[in-house]
Amino acid sequence: MTPPSDVSSSADHTPENPESGSTASAEPHRRGRVRLRRAAVLAVPATLVTAALAVLTAEGALGVQFAISGMPFTVTATELKGTGFEQFGGLDNMAPGSPNAGDTGGQVLVVTSAIKDATLTKLCQSVDLGGTNLLITAGSGAQKVRARDLTTDSTELSGDAAFKNIEIGNDASTLTKAGVKGPIGVFSQQADTVRIANLRQTNYATTAGVFKLPGLKLGFSSKGC
Repeated sequence: MTPPSDVSSSADHTPENPESGSTASAEPHRRGRVRLRRAAVLAVPATLVTAALAVLTAEGALGVQFAISGMPFTVTATELKGTGFEQFGGLDNMAPGSPNAGDTGGQVLVVTSAIKDATLTKLCQSVDLGGTNLLITAGSGAQKVRARDLTTDSTELSGDAAFKNIEIGNDASTLTKAGVKGPIGVFSQQADTVRIANLRQTNYATTAGVFKLPGLKLGFSSKGC
């Protein structure tokens, strides 16, 4: 950084030759300073959002209100239909000292999906226990799996999706379709209805006010969903 005395000295003297290139050489420095200022402005909201997510998750303001195990599980369904859909980003926390924390600091960045009323066809859920899988299936017959106030915290989601009256770019704290509100300042989306064919998720948590699983089967399997 230039000392104040040097700055005042240069300001008191006008260059004898205006074509010396001093003006041109100053332009890149000014542009560099502008870019740095813009980068600093963009970095501040990201830091604040991360801090807000951690606080709000700890206070139970997001969909999950418990410490996660840190073990991901797979969920699939041939079809999911829902009314009242919301989706936003968040952080899930493991219990202090969890052996599954690794280098994550005990936190997992997730996408929270909330559905007011949902039906799922041929639901499958599996957890890799190392050498074997805990497998749960339901809704393979005439009756479908039904859930009310369903939330899932996912790191991956795929399928063929269709929405009705979707809104993209909402502030997560203003969501109204599923009755769940996310942190202020966080990007989100919501829709009146959602349909996802060939659904596949990697989840860290699921909650539901009501969860009906007709034809439930639970067991160990060499293969997951």
